[in-house]
Amino acid sequence: MRFGVIGAGRIGKIHAGNIARRGDCAVAMIADADAGAAEALAAATGARTGSVEEILAAKDIDAVAICSPTDTHADLIERAARAAKAIFCEKPVDLSADRVRACLEVVKAHKAKLMIGFNRRFDPNFASLARRIGEGAVGAVELVQITSRDPSPPPVSYIARSGGLFRDMMIHDFDMARFVLGEEPVAVSAFGAALVDPAIGEAGDVDTAVVILQTKSGKVAEISNSRRATYGYDQRVEAHGSQGLVVAGNVRETTVEHAGAHGYTADKTLNFFLERYDAAYRLELDAFIAAVKGGSEPSPSGFDGLQALLLADAAYESWKTGKTVTLG
Repeated sequence: MRFGVIGAGRIGKIHAGNIARRGDCAVAMIADADAGAAEALAAATGARTGSVEEILAAKDIDAVAICSPTDTHADLIERAARAAKAIFCEKPVDLSADRVRACLEVVKAHKAKLMIGFNRRFDPNFASLARRIGEGAVGAVELVQITSRDPSPPPVSYIARSGGLFRDMMIHDFDMARFVLGEEPVAVSAFGAALVDPAIGEAGDVDTAVVILQTKSGKVAEISNSRRATYGYDQRVEAHGSQGLVVAGNVRETTVEHAGAHGYTADKTLNFFLERYDAAYRLELDAFIAAVKGGSEPSPSGFDGLQALLLADAAYESWKTGKTVTLG
């Protein structure tokens, strides 16, 4: 498969590098508004540079990886679908649920293959947890707890364009909750505040939040997010059920522990999401390529992207109103 990569920023570099490392795939063309960034990534992956229009028109390009800013995703997905390209797109599809629905209609009309980049499903630790749940390790799942805390907050300028904590950061956890629960949440309650950076609050967002989800059958998921973790990038999932518990803990810099009179000490968790989810980014791309080559539907799908956004919207509404939001 030959790919056109749209966006040569840090996530574009990750995906382009993973494509280039495969013997059965190649990066054919890189497009970015920053010509220098496009040229540097093209040189690193053996590709040529070009425009989005050239990528979509190229007969030798089979698939596109959309790694551009969020507000460009839906338009690029639609254009790629009309150009008969397979599509891998970073989350979210858009910040508007109505816009996502319209986009998915175009994808459906052109029978395009679309995968949304919820990479955490492919993290070996979280994937193993989900597999064990599916095999009945904990019996019927009753309670899921998801922790996601960043080492430090992003620039305030990032908040507005990204969609804020619920739609940008916690959206990964909403997808993970659906993935682990195996049911759609129907009720959402959210609590949040700007405790890390007052400027984030002034921008209309939160940097510290807890969300409670409940499914129709009564299963409960609790999600904890913070833009500050002094000990590193904190990423954990726990699932409790009728017959036991499974836990996927943090990944540390090393597995070494030191024991002495002071007690036990261990190294910090990895400090950056690109390190923590290095394997997940590679494995999600492998899954996309396998699905396209095998003629199956890629997963996570556009529908998964929509459902996660609806939960994010409900969480935002609950935080603003102080009321539990019910989903149809």
